[in-house]
Amino acid sequence: MNIIAFDTSTEYCSLALWLNGNIISREELAGQRHSELLLPMLQTMLTEAGVALSQIEGIAFGAGPGSFTGLRIACGIAQGLAFARDIPVVGVSTLEALAQQADASQVLAALDARMGELYFAAYEKREIGWFPVHAPLLCRPETAPGVIGDGWTGCGSGFDLYQSVLSNVYSENLQQIIPDCYPHAREIVQLAAIKFANGEGRAAEEALPVYIRNKVALKESER
Repeated sequence: MNIIAFDTSTEYCSLALWLNGNIISREELAGQRHSELLLPMLQTMLTEAGVALSQIEGIAFGAGPGSFTGLRIACGIAQGLAFARDIPVVGVSTLEALAQQADASQVLAALDARMGELYFAAYEKREIGWFPVHAPLLCRPETAPGVIGDGWTGCGSGFDLYQSVLSNVYSENLQQIIPDCYPHAREIVQLAAIKFANGEGRAAEEALPVYIRNKVALKESER
């Protein structure tokens, strides 16, 4: 199966191409230019790989959590491409993509959610894939949910920003912290390939972002 995947949930713009198990990936520090960069980067990647868009059989995107604007961009482009080609789509959790990147059996994935909060999830690797010990949630670093046992790996921008707090919360659990991890299309396409193989592809109109937080900013009275 040939799959394209992209992620715009952070300041990075990343793309990946799955060609029957072989992966080609690209990334760029985009800032706020995701919508400007994504489609030209995709065309360049396909051209360099010698693959036409008509040969793509599935589309995957980083569904969130992450930047509200970035998630809307990724979802909108995935829908547009899928509608045009009449092919299925899968959304992949950005936190699960972090766990996949960490290459460990127990992962605490945390992304900076701004306003002193984290998008957080805890995963264990099992034969069928990643099992959510704690499904993605929004929390403050000091109230991150507990886990059992040691040998856990921490990763994501949440650990970069709140390393001292999270190291204290998980002082009896953490084996290591991997710095400078962010969701990447490379892992998203790996997870998407499994979802497509399991028949989890959906029609374009069913593709939805996963925001978790309902509001972008607090009112003055709520701060």
